[in-house]
Amino acid sequence: MLVDSHCHLNYPGLIEELPDVLSRARTAGVGTMVCICSRMGEFPDIRAIAEANPDVYCSVGVHPHDSGDDAPVALETLLHEAKHPKVVGIGETGLDFYYDKSPRDAQEINFRTHIAAARETGLPLIVHTRDADARTVEILTEEYQKGPFPGLIHCFTAGSELAESVIELGFYISLSGIITFKNAEAIRETVARLPLERILVETDSPFLAPIPRRGKRNEPAYVVHTAERAAELFGLSPAGLARTTTANFFRLFTRAKAPAAAV
Repeated sequence: MLVDSHCHLNYPGLIEELPDVLSRARTAGVGTMVCICSRMGEFPDIRAIAEANPDVYCSVGVHPHDSGDDAPVALETLLHEAKHPKVVGIGETGLDFYYDKSPRDAQEINFRTHIAAARETGLPLIVHTRDADARTVEILTEEYQKGPFPGLIHCFTAGSELAESVIELGFYISLSGIITFKNAEAIRETVARLPLERILVETDSPFLAPIPRRGKRNEPAYVVHTAERAAELFGLSPAGLARTTTANFFRLFTRAKAPAAAV
Protein backbone atom coordinates (compact mmCIF):
# COMPACT_ATOMS: atom_id res chain seq x y z
CA MET A 1 0.00 0.00 0.00
CA LEU A 2 0.88 3.67 -0.30
CA VAL A 3 0.18 6.60 2.02
CA ASP A 4 -0.80 10.06 0.77
CA SER A 5 0.77 11.99 3.61
CA HIS A 6 -0.58 15.40 2.55
CA CYS A 7 -3.86 16.17 0.79
CA HIS A 8 -6.70 18.69 1.10
CA LEU A 9 -9.84 16.60 0.79
CA ASN A 10 -12.03 19.51 1.93
CA TYR A 11 -10.97 21.78 -0.94
CA PRO A 12 -13.13 22.53 -4.00
CA GLY A 13 -12.50 19.94 -6.66
CA LEU A 14 -12.37 17.08 -4.15
CA ILE A 15 -15.05 17.66 -1.54
CA GLU A 16 -17.88 17.69 -4.13
CA GLU A 17 -17.12 14.07 -5.09
CA LEU A 18 -15.39 12.88 -1.95
CA PRO A 19 -16.82 9.30 -1.89
CA ASP A 20 -15.57 8.71 -5.44
CA VAL A 21 -12.20 10.35 -4.69
CA LEU A 22 -11.70 8.07 -1.70
CA SER A 23 -12.85 5.02 -3.65
CA ARG A 24 -10.37 5.69 -6.46
CA ALA A 25 -7.58 6.13 -3.92
CA ARG A 26 -8.36 2.82 -2.26
CA THR A 27 -8.55 1.06 -5.61
CA ALA A 28 -5.13 2.49 -6.50
CA GLY A 29 -3.66 1.00 -3.31
CA VAL A 30 -3.65 4.12 -1.14
CA GLY A 31 -4.39 2.75 2.31
CA THR A 32 -4.03 5.90 4.40
CA MET A 33 -4.51 9.62 3.73
CA VAL A 34 -3.84 12.71 5.85
CA CYS A 35 -6.17 15.67 5.27
CA ILE A 36 -4.19 18.79 6.09
CA CYS A 37 -5.53 21.84 7.90
CA SER A 38 -4.64 25.27 6.49
CA ARG A 39 -6.74 27.51 8.71
CA MET A 40 -8.55 26.98 11.98
CA GLY A 41 -11.95 27.82 10.50
CA GLU A 42 -11.83 24.71 8.31
CA PHE A 43 -10.72 22.34 11.06
CA PRO A 44 -14.24 21.13 12.03
CA ASP A 45 -14.89 20.04 8.43
CA ILE A 46 -11.50 18.34 8.17
CA ARG A 47 -12.00 16.57 11.48
CA ALA A 48 -15.43 15.37 10.31
CA ILE A 49 -13.92 13.85 7.15
CA ALA A 50 -11.38 11.99 9.26
CA GLU A 51 -14.01 10.82 11.73
CA ALA A 52 -16.16 9.43 8.92
CA ASN A 53 -13.38 7.46 7.23
CA PRO A 54 -11.12 5.00 9.07
CA ASP A 55 -8.32 5.41 6.52
CA VAL A 56 -8.28 9.24 6.74
CA TYR A 57 -6.45 11.20 9.43
CA CYS A 58 -5.98 14.95 9.76
CA SER A 59 -3.76 17.70 11.08
CA VAL A 60 -4.46 20.99 12.83
CA GLY A 61 -2.73 24.24 11.99
CA VAL A 62 -2.50 27.51 10.06
CA HIS A 63 -0.74 27.84 6.69
CA PRO A 64 1.76 30.72 6.43
CA HIS A 65 -0.48 32.29 3.76
CA ASP A 66 -3.19 32.67 6.41
CA SER A 67 -0.99 33.79 9.29
CA GLY A 68 -1.96 37.44 8.92
CA ASP A 69 -5.72 36.97 8.61
CA ASP A 70 -6.50 36.92 12.32
CA ALA A 71 -4.72 37.12 15.64
CA PRO A 72 -1.85 34.62 15.94
CA VAL A 73 -3.12 31.13 16.67
CA ALA A 74 -2.89 30.33 20.37
CA LEU A 75 -0.80 27.43 21.58
CA GLU A 76 -3.71 26.40 23.80
CA THR A 77 -5.98 26.14 20.75
CA LEU A 78 -3.60 23.85 18.92
CA LEU A 79 -3.06 21.70 21.99
CA HIS A 80 -6.79 21.40 22.61
CA GLU A 81 -7.65 20.35 19.05
CA ALA A 82 -4.64 18.02 18.88
CA LYS A 83 -6.18 15.84 21.59
CA HIS A 84 -8.58 14.38 19.05
CA PRO A 85 -7.47 10.83 18.19
CA LYS A 86 -7.67 11.42 14.42
CA VAL A 87 -5.27 14.38 14.60
CA VAL A 88 -1.84 13.03 13.73
CA GLY A 89 0.19 16.16 12.95
CA ILE A 90 0.64 19.88 13.62
CA GLY A 91 0.39 22.17 10.61
CA GLU A 92 0.79 22.88 7.90
CA THR A 93 2.91 25.74 9.08
CA GLY A 94 6.15 27.39 8.09
CA LEU A 95 7.32 30.29 5.94
CA ASP A 96 6.39 31.39 2.42
CA PHE A 97 8.46 34.35 1.25
CA TYR A 98 7.57 33.74 -2.41
CA TYR A 99 3.97 34.95 -2.29
CA ASP A 100 4.28 36.92 0.99
CA LYS A 101 0.52 36.71 1.48
CA SER A 102 1.04 37.32 5.20
CA PRO A 103 3.55 39.57 6.97
CA ARG A 104 6.77 37.69 7.60
CA ASP A 105 6.78 38.47 11.31
CA ALA A 106 3.27 36.99 11.62
CA GLN A 107 4.41 33.87 9.76
CA GLU A 108 7.34 33.45 12.13
CA ILE A 109 5.19 33.90 15.24
CA ASN A 110 2.75 31.24 14.07
CA PHE A 111 5.60 28.96 13.01
CA ARG A 112 7.14 29.04 16.48
CA THR A 113 3.75 28.45 18.10
CA HIS A 114 3.22 25.35 15.98
CA ILE A 115 6.70 24.13 16.89
CA ALA A 116 5.83 24.50 20.56
CA ALA A 117 2.69 22.44 19.97
CA ALA A 118 4.66 19.72 18.21
CA ARG A 119 7.18 19.66 21.02
CA GLU A 120 4.49 19.38 23.69
CA THR A 121 2.29 16.82 21.93
CA GLY A 122 5.00 14.77 20.24
CA LEU A 123 3.03 15.00 16.98
CA PRO A 124 5.10 15.75 13.87
CA LEU A 125 5.39 19.31 12.61
CA ILE A 126 4.29 19.62 8.96
CA VAL A 127 6.42 22.36 7.40
CA HIS A 128 5.73 24.39 4.26
CA THR A 129 8.70 26.43 3.10
CA ARG A 130 9.13 28.39 -0.12
CA ASP A 131 11.88 30.90 -0.86
CA ALA A 132 12.63 30.85 2.86
CA ASP A 133 15.11 28.01 3.24
CA ALA A 134 17.71 29.83 5.33
CA ARG A 135 15.20 31.35 7.75
CA THR A 136 13.32 28.06 8.04
CA VAL A 137 16.52 26.28 9.05
CA GLU A 138 17.42 29.06 11.50
CA ILE A 139 14.07 28.85 13.28
CA LEU A 140 13.96 25.06 13.34
CA THR A 141 17.50 24.92 14.73
CA GLU A 142 16.83 27.60 17.35
CA GLU A 143 13.66 25.90 18.49
CA TYR A 144 15.20 22.43 18.49
CA GLN A 145 17.76 23.64 21.01
CA LYS A 146 14.85 24.34 23.39
CA GLY A 147 13.73 20.73 23.13
CA PRO A 148 13.36 18.18 20.32
CA PHE A 149 10.27 17.69 18.18
CA PRO A 150 9.48 15.45 15.19
CA GLY A 151 8.64 16.82 11.78
CA LEU A 152 8.85 16.81 8.02
CA ILE A 153 9.27 19.17 5.10
CA HIS A 154 6.24 18.65 2.89
CA CYS A 155 6.24 19.04 -0.91
CA PHE A 156 10.02 19.24 -1.06
CA THR A 157 11.29 21.79 -3.62
CA ALA A 158 14.38 23.10 -1.84
CA GLY A 159 18.10 22.55 -2.22
CA SER A 160 20.55 20.23 -0.56
CA GLU A 161 21.41 22.66 2.25
CA LEU A 162 17.89 22.68 3.68
CA ALA A 163 17.49 18.94 3.14
CA GLU A 164 20.73 18.10 4.92
CA SER A 165 19.97 20.50 7.77
CA VAL A 166 16.54 19.08 8.53
CA ILE A 167 17.69 15.48 8.12
CA GLU A 168 20.29 16.25 10.78
CA LEU A 169 17.45 17.35 13.07
CA GLY A 170 15.74 14.00 12.51
CA PHE A 171 13.14 15.31 10.07
CA TYR A 172 11.61 13.51 7.13
CA ILE A 173 11.15 14.75 3.54
CA SER A 174 7.87 14.34 1.66
CA LEU A 175 7.89 14.20 -2.15
CA SER A 176 5.05 15.51 -4.30
CA GLY A 177 4.24 15.34 -8.00
CA ILE A 178 6.82 18.07 -8.58
CA ILE A 179 9.52 15.39 -8.80
CA THR A 180 7.85 14.16 -12.01
CA PHE A 181 7.98 17.57 -13.74
CA LYS A 182 10.37 18.00 -16.66
CA ASN A 183 11.98 21.11 -15.17
CA ALA A 184 12.63 19.50 -11.75
CA GLU A 185 15.96 17.83 -12.52
CA ALA A 186 17.80 19.74 -9.78
CA ILE A 187 15.21 18.64 -7.22
CA ARG A 188 15.49 15.03 -8.39
CA GLU A 189 19.28 15.16 -8.06
CA THR A 190 18.95 16.36 -4.46
CA VAL A 191 16.26 13.81 -3.62
CA ALA A 192 18.31 10.89 -4.98
CA ARG A 193 21.04 11.66 -2.40
CA LEU A 194 18.68 11.67 0.59
CA PRO A 195 18.42 8.73 3.00
CA LEU A 196 15.55 6.52 1.85
CA GLU A 197 14.47 5.86 5.45
CA ARG A 198 13.41 9.53 5.71
CA ILE A 199 11.26 9.71 2.56
CA LEU A 200 7.46 10.01 2.33
CA VAL A 201 5.19 10.64 -0.65
CA GLU A 202 2.18 12.92 -1.03
CA THR A 203 -0.11 14.59 -3.54
CA ASP A 204 -0.84 18.01 -1.98
CA SER A 205 -4.09 17.51 -3.92
CA PRO A 206 -6.01 19.15 -5.45
CA PHE A 207 -2.76 20.88 -6.51
CA LEU A 208 0.40 19.72 -8.34
CA ALA A 209 -0.89 16.73 -10.27
CA PRO A 210 2.05 14.57 -11.36
CA ILE A 211 2.86 13.55 -14.90
CA PRO A 212 0.90 11.95 -16.63
CA ARG A 213 -1.93 13.89 -14.96
CA ARG A 214 -0.13 17.24 -15.18
CA GLY A 215 -2.52 20.16 -15.63
CA LYS A 216 -5.50 18.29 -14.21
CA ARG A 217 -7.02 18.40 -10.76
CA ASN A 218 -4.92 16.22 -8.45
CA GLU A 219 -6.30 13.58 -6.08
CA PRO A 220 -4.87 10.98 -3.66
CA ALA A 221 -4.99 8.12 -6.21
CA TYR A 222 -2.34 9.93 -8.24
CA VAL A 223 0.29 9.51 -5.51
CA VAL A 224 1.03 6.27 -7.38
CA HIS A 225 2.70 8.28 -10.16
CA THR A 226 4.89 10.21 -7.73
CA ALA A 227 5.84 6.96 -6.00
CA GLU A 228 6.81 5.37 -9.33
CA ARG A 229 9.14 8.27 -10.14
CA ALA A 230 10.61 8.17 -6.65
CA ALA A 231 11.24 4.45 -7.04
CA GLU A 232 13.29 5.17 -10.16
CA LEU A 233 15.36 7.78 -8.30
CA PHE A 234 16.20 5.33 -5.51
CA GLY A 235 16.68 2.31 -7.74
CA LEU A 236 13.75 0.42 -6.26
CA SER A 237 10.72 -1.38 -7.57
CA PRO A 238 7.42 0.48 -7.07
CA ALA A 239 6.47 -2.16 -4.49
CA GLY A 240 9.73 -1.65 -2.62
CA LEU A 241 9.29 2.11 -2.58
CA ALA A 242 5.71 1.69 -1.34
CA ARG A 243 6.77 -0.60 1.50
CA THR A 244 9.55 1.70 2.60
CA THR A 245 7.65 4.99 2.47
CA THR A 246 4.65 3.43 4.21
CA ALA A 247 6.87 2.15 7.02
CA ASN A 248 8.49 5.59 7.23
CA PHE A 249 5.08 7.25 7.52
CA PHE A 250 3.93 5.13 10.42
CA ARG A 251 7.28 5.55 12.15
CA LEU A 252 6.83 9.33 12.06
CA PHE A 253 3.06 9.62 12.45
CA THR A 254 2.84 7.44 15.49
CA ARG A 255 -0.82 8.17 16.26
CA ALA A 256 -1.95 6.82 12.89
CA LYS A 257 -2.79 3.13 12.86
CA ALA A 258 -1.56 1.00 9.98
CA PRO A 259 -4.21 -1.10 8.24
CA ALA A 260 -3.86 -4.82 8.88
CA ALA A 261 -2.78 -5.37 5.25
CA ALA A 262 0.19 -3.06 5.78
CA VAL A 263 1.49 -4.71 8.96
